[in-house]
Amino acid sequence: MSIEIKENAVYTTEETQKILKISNSTMKRLFKKGLINANKVGGQYRILGKEILRLVSPEVEQKAVKSYLDLKRKVIDKINKW
Repeated sequence: MSIEIKENAVYTTEETQKILKISNSTMKRLFKKGLINANKVGGQYRILGKEILRLVSPEVEQKAVKSYLDLKRKVIDKINKW
């Protein structure tokens, strides 16, 4: 059974634990070490799907960083021409 992680969806800690197949204590360690970003809403953490994807698929993050840096370089080149 494969689970589709939607990039812009918001997940609870329980849903995230099920997706990642980790325990509550492991989830707490991920938060504490800053390995996964979450926002606290109404006393409970919420995690964006893109955070889960980043955690399980580092190459996705690397592609995003490369894309951002390429765009940044193009903007800087354009500004420097002025």
